[in-house]
Parts: sequence; C-alpha cells; structure tokens
Amino acid sequence: MNASPNPAREQQRAAEHWLLYRGLPYVLRPDRLLRNVWARSAPALAANAVSMAFSIITVAITGQHSIDIEGSPTRDEWFLLLVVLVLIPAATLAGVLVSRITSRPARRLVSTASVAMVIPGVVWGGPSASRSIDIALGGVVIVVILLCTATGLGSVLGWAARMTLSNLTSIGGLLVRALPVMLLTMLVFFNGPAWAMADTLSRGRLWLALMLLYAMATMFLGSSALRRVRPALDRPGHAGRTRRLDDTPFAGLPDPEEPTPLYKPERANVLLVILISEVVQVLTVAIVTGAIFGVFGLIVVTPELLASLTQNGPTDGRVLWMTLPIPDALIQLVMFLTALTYMYLAARAVSDKEYRRQFLKPQLKEMRVNLVARDRYRVFLAGQAPPGRRP
Repeated sequence: MNASPNPAREQQRAAEHWLLYRGLPYVLRPDRLLRNVWARSAPALAANAVSMAFSIITVAITGQHSIDIEGSPTRDEWFLLLVVLVLIPAATLAGVLVSRITSRPARRLVSTASVAMVIPGVVWGGPSASRSIDIALGGVVIVVILLCTATGLGSVLGWAARMTLSNLTSIGGLLVRALPVMLLTMLVFFNGPAWAMADTLSRGRLWLALMLLYAMATMFLGSSALRRVRPALDRPGHAGRTRRLDDTPFAGLPDPEEPTPLYKPERANVLLVILISEVVQVLTVAIVTGAIFGVFGLIVVTPELLASLTQNGPTDGRVLWMTLPIPDALIQLVMFLTALTYMYLAARAVSDKEYRRQFLKPQLKEMRVNLVARDRYRVFLAGQAPPGRRP
C-alpha cells in the first residue's frame, strides 16, 4: 500500500519548481539543487538527442562526419542544408515539449532514452570518424548537462531560452529601434575597405575583435542593470504585489514580518537574471539584423561584385564545422555588422526611456514578485527546518 502524500513536501516541491522555472536556483539550499537532477536534465538531454539524430542523418547522406559543400550543391546537399536549418528549431522544440512534462517518472524515462540515443549516434554518426573520440565527446556533453543542472546554471540557461522565445513576439518593436543602425550599416555593407577587412582577416582575429565589442556592450548593460536592480535588492515592502502569487504554490504562505536580507548568491542570481533578460533582448535583435543582411548579401552580391570588393574573390565560407557555398567574406562581414548592431542597441537600451518603460520595468516588477515568493519560501522553510539550521 502506497503511503499518503505529504502536503507540506508536495508544496515545497511545487514552490522549488516555480523558483527554478524562473531562473532563481540560488534561492534554494544547495542540497535541494542536487535532488532529481536526472529528471530535471530531461529537456537538455532531449535536445542533445535531437543533435545526435542529426549527426546520423549527416553521415547517412554524405558518408562523412562533417559537412563540406563546395560550389553548387547537389540534390542531397540541398536536403542536408535543409536539415541544418531545422536542427536548432527541432532541438529547441524538443526541449520545450519535454520541459512541459510534469511527471517525474516520465521525465526520467525521457532522460534515459535521450542518453541511450548516444549509442546509435556514436555507431552511425558522431562529429569524427573515431568512435573513441565520439564516445568521449558524448560523455562530456552528458556530464556537462548534469553539472549545469546540479549547480543551478541550467535553470538560468533554461529561463534565458524561454526569454528568447518570448522576445520573438516583440521583435518588431525592437527592430524599429534598430532601423537607424541598419541604415548606417548599409553604408558599411557596400564599403570596399570593410569587405577587404572581412576578406583578409583570419577568423580567429575576427572573433577576438568581436568578443571585445560584445564585452564592452555587455559591460554597459551590466552597469545599467546593477543600477536599476538595486531598489529591488533593498527589499521594498509587499504591498500591492501579493495578488500576482494567488495562482502559485506560494498563495497560502504568509509574508514574513521582516524580509530576510538576500544572501550573496541570491543577489548575484537576481542581477544575473536581469542582465540576461537585457542581453537576450538586444542580442536577439542583433542576430535577426545580421540574418537580414546575410540574406540581402546572398541576393545582391554576385560573384562579379564580390570579385571587385575583395582581393581573393569568392571562397566558400566555414561556419562551425561546416563548409557552405556562402562567400567567406560575406559571413565575416555579417558577423561584424551583428556586433555593431549589438553595441548600438546596448547603448540605446541604457539611455532610451521608452525601452526601459516597455522592456526593463516589467522585468523589474516580475523580479519583485519573485522576491516576495522567495520570502514566503524562506518562512515555509523556517517552519520545516530543525532548530539551529539555516532555512
């Protein structure tokens, strides 16, 4: 006969799931983060299983463990390009669908099946022709996923992924704000020295330059986020914020008489969530802008025009491990324009009042609600914890 469920334990589990879902893992005690790691890792493991299936398809079509398409693609290579385009959406969809599964036994089953997918991925696919290397890489990926889940980083990354998907609905308003820089970068797009730089600069040196630009812009966002989030960290009162928790596991929990100060990991967690929300919004628009320029370049940049803009003429580009029939100079120029767009929007986000009203203030309001939930969770733990143990 099964034991009757413990209402307090079930409420605690529901509250912890709510906090993890919103990217606040460091509100929980470290021992709670280590619980049910296998089940909680199911979305990421499912996405990894989709990538393993992709590697099997790649090897089945090309007979090679890498994608090298030079010149005009054949019919099989066009199909392979289609597979490349749907890989990330398919992996994302798998992770989202699995994340909606609430049954822990079902999640454990998904995790087990996803890890089992590594076996056929190694036998019939994999990134290299060496099975020992493929086994090692597959094992490292699984270990990294489990470590991210156990440390709480997976919760923050999962929340960031959901933020990215939700931001796609508001991409139009952000693109309108990016129009000035799009018009400016259009001049860069048809600038001969810019094409010469993109054609002659090595990919490693380009990445170093881009990382510098991204780091500077992210520092702008970080300093602004710290300034904006400090009022929330100062723990304002609860008035007017309790109704937002009526349909959550915290609805029946009391507010503390005095909110306990945030511990250092919790303060860092709050700041990280706000910073990621801004970075994701800005980076999403920058990537979409770069994709627009990429498609535009494929349409208007003919081999003759490319030969006049560059010194070396058309050369097939390399993206990650793939050689694609796209001019390498175009790929590098688009990467540079994406970084410029990110820097412009980051500076705009710091100074634009309309941007703060439309995107940042709702995030701060949501974070204040999350902190009220954190206080109630602490009160609940204080009632459950043995004397002398910190909740």
